[in-house]
Amino acid sequence: MDVVLYTRRGCHLCEAVEDLLSHHAPRARIVEIGGDRALEGAYGLRVPVVTVNGRAVAEGRIDEASLIVALAAAFTARD
Repeated sequence: MDVVLYTRRGCHLCEAVEDLLSHHAPRARIVEIGGDRALEGAYGLRVPVVTVNGRAVAEGRIDEASLIVALAAAFTARD
């Protein structure tokens, strides 16, 4: 399962989700969108955005419970 967090430097919401992912998806990749026009266009106003296998599963204000549900649903859907 390819879990990615799209983030922006200085985003406190992003930092909180990064901390949650370190516990619930420790192999998640962290991608800084700043300076990348394509990523800024896709995710700029939506960060933090968590994707699983290329599909957005959570964005914006993400609490621990909603992250767990989103990851579990994505994991179940791949079977």
